[in-house]
Amino acid sequence: MIIRPAIVADAAQIAEIWNVMITETLATFTTELKTPKGMAERIAAHGNQSGSFVAATGAQISGFVTYGQFRAGPGYRHSMEHSIVLRQHGRQQGTGRALMAAAEAHAAECGHHTMIAGVSSANPDGVAFHAALGYAHVARIPEVGRKNGQWLDLVVMQKIL
Repeated sequence: MIIRPAIVADAAQIAEIWNVMITETLATFTTELKTPKGMAERIAAHGNQSGSFVAATGAQISGFVTYGQFRAGPGYRHSMEHSIVLRQHGRQQGTGRALMAAAEAHAAECGHHTMIAGVSSANPDGVAFHAALGYAHVARIPEVGRKNGQWLDLVVMQKIL
């Protein structure tokens, strides 16, 4: 497995991986499916400035991470928020740790100060994963997400880079 910057040719696999999480879990609050075209446009528009990386073995992508500015406005320009998604077979293999290491290193090299994770309370494995990587639990926002008829809390975690 290698970790490398995402390229437009990865868009279909990234959309596929993300869509499994959207349709089969409460780990993300979104219900809007990702399209290969939309992912390709996102990768092309941001290049590697936004920090998108994939874990690949040959042509097979087992996971990805992407980050961008936490909130709009110049005061937040050094605060980043990320999303990480793995295929089922990519879990418990060090894939997530390797992807996060790449994203965090890239963010630090770009002069960013902090990385933020917004984790669904319905994803205790995601909370534990981030805690193991040194992310501190900084907030829990009750019932801000709604999916599949359920109100979900958002757990906010942060790591100073």
